Amino acid sequence: MSGETSLTGNEQFFGEDEIIVSKTNLKGHLVYCNDVFLRMAGYTEQECLGQPHSMIRHPEMPRCIFGLLWETIQDDREIFAYVVNRCKNGDHYWVNAHVTPSRDGAGNIVGYHSNRRVPDRQILEGTIIPLYKDLLEEEQRHSNRKSGLEASSGMVAGMLKEKNIEYDEFIATLQS
Repeated sequence: MSGETSLTGNEQFFGEDEIIVSKTNLKGHLVYCNDVFLRMAGYTEQECLGQPHSMIRHPEMPRCIFGLLWETIQDDREIFAYVVNRCKNGDHYWVNAHVTPSRDGAGNIVGYHSNRRVPDRQILEGTIIPLYKDLLEEEQRHSNRKSGLEASSGMVAGMLKEKNIEYDEFIATLQS
């Protein structure tokens, strides 16, 4: 679905008091979307349920950040990440996502839960958007997707090593 609509360049916004919520199964297919998710993405619940969460993936979102996100949550850890999503009509919206594993009564991971809040514009414009632009350019510089992903992942790892922090610490330091 994500390849069906061209990008408009128009950014959509949601309220500071709103939270976008979605839940997926272990494979990343949507099993729940709240009204704010549906309104922002521009889809109906019927269009979303059972579909890969990547249906709202924006092509300008660096793949290495999603790789880091999946690696973290599959390792049974939570993650905070800035994400740009694509609406059904080609518009986009930014979120500060908090993604956690979901468990059944026996403690087994059965899926993932994401709460998204309005991101801080200063952090977006001063740090995240320039970083993501550089990461995306690195990914696109390579002749195949795997090499691009490895190169951009290396850029993130190098940045974190230089700062001597983990990714979650990096995101937390942006909030202060």
